[in-house]
Amino acid sequence: MEQGLLALIFHAHLPFVRHPEYPEFLEEDWLFEAISETYIPLLFLFRTLAEEGIGFRVTMGLTPPLCEMLVDPLLQQRYVKHLHRLIELSEKEVERTKNHPAQHETARMYLDHFRAAQTIYEDQCQRNLVNGFRELQDAGYLEIITCAATHGFLPLMSTTEARRAQIQVARRNYIKHFGRDPQGIWLPECAYEPGLEQLLAEAGIRYFIVDSHGIMYGQPRPLRGIYAPVKTPADVYAFARDVETSEQVWSSEIGYPGDPVYREFYRDLGYDAEYEYIKPYLHSDGVRRNIGLKYHRVTGKVGLDQKDFYVPSIATERAAEHARHFLTSRQRQAEYLYPLLGRKPLIVSPYDAELFGHWWFEGPQFLNFLIRMTYYDTDRIRLATPLDYLSEYNDIQQQTPASSSWGAEGYYRMWLNGSTEWIYPHLHYAERRMIELANQNPTAQGLRLRALNQAARELLLAQSSDWPFIISTGTAVSYAIKRVKDHIHRFHRLDEAIQSGQIDEQWLEDVESKDTIFQEIDYRVYRSI
Repeated sequence: MEQGLLALIFHAHLPFVRHPEYPEFLEEDWLFEAISETYIPLLFLFRTLAEEGIGFRVTMGLTPPLCEMLVDPLLQQRYVKHLHRLIELSEKEVERTKNHPAQHETARMYLDHFRAAQTIYEDQCQRNLVNGFRELQDAGYLEIITCAATHGFLPLMSTTEARRAQIQVARRNYIKHFGRDPQGIWLPECAYEPGLEQLLAEAGIRYFIVDSHGIMYGQPRPLRGIYAPVKTPADVYAFARDVETSEQVWSSEIGYPGDPVYREFYRDLGYDAEYEYIKPYLHSDGVRRNIGLKYHRVTGKVGLDQKDFYVPSIATERAAEHARHFLTSRQRQAEYLYPLLGRKPLIVSPYDAELFGHWWFEGPQFLNFLIRMTYYDTDRIRLATPLDYLSEYNDIQQQTPASSSWGAEGYYRMWLNGSTEWIYPHLHYAERRMIELANQNPTAQGLRLRALNQAARELLLAQSSDWPFIISTGTAVSYAIKRVKDHIHRFHRLDEAIQSGQIDEQWLEDVESKDTIFQEIDYRVYRSI
């Protein structure tokens, strides 16, 4: 008897990073690595399951910045070049390791992996992965949800208009890429505060995801805990993250990715290889960096120089064992909860998509085994999406969730702290000015229209929650600070030019060529209602 529903939700997101002014740019590698290690493997997995007639339902969040980068011709061209270099290097590695059995199996694996990625990317998808995911949604396997336009942290914005713009721009972008209205949204960083649901309802969005304490501390207290959604005052539904499934995958102590046989993320050929050998595959500055070929396994809590060699076949077996453990745990969880709730619990398991393949190399294999086991081996747990649950149950408890996020300590400290507080006065001023510009220019045309639209783009890009997050975590800090300052500076220059009527078209064209996101944008989205 079916006793529970499992909602796997993958949030695929990267900040908009595109630098045509340079022949190569280090931070663009974030996208290229995610394409090779996460997006193509997930697309291949879902397509294979569908072709084999295995029924599954999975929720996939593809954020607007990610979609815009995936369809960008410049970034597509640069990714193909990146992939060709990896194939060339992998061919050399197969030859180099032919007398070293401990490494040769791994070298062969990388060559097969990158060749398959090339076939999928260029031959099957014609470089457009968004269309590949769209086809899976149209076929009924995926439920693709959106996010705020640039992953802006909505509770820290100073005006309703700025929040509304993030949501409405995302809606329009979703329609452009997927040919339909979005039904669900991943609130950036799962950050919620009461009232946001009104803006979601305006955009026709039916549900969003929150962290567990958002519902557990909501008013009134939830009758079914985190194992059923709640209906907010705007009739938009909130679904809470399940704590147990998060720990099994994310925890550094008990999480699957830390198993000793899995691939070690932090030891890379870009640092291990002889410099002259690896130099052609570095950037032109010659600085060592991660290449993506890694020959060692987690091993245990030892230094990187003490790691044992990775064995792909053993890691695959362990991924199958972990998938079985995960499914068995969900069955026990549902068996316990079903009589308590008086209905099937919905176990919501949301993850950053990039965990699967990029950070946890065996993650796509784990998902492959899990989905197959759920389909063939049990009738007690079924994969479902939030909309599937809403179609099955209509007596949903009404509640106002509590302010929350899925960041450290559950609230907003990761994005607003001593190292990031300087950002928000600039953002708040720009938000107010953008509203004024939109209200003062209801029917702009020509050069003025272009400048107003670009001002909206610059504000949206400055609002990305990625920049304060990167600053707070201490990774690529100088780049994140520069991005905030660059977008704010461009916004102010556009603001002054629009007010004075002296718009430098040559400079505007240069900015438009760099910050190309949202070609469909209409600055009037910032007008006061």
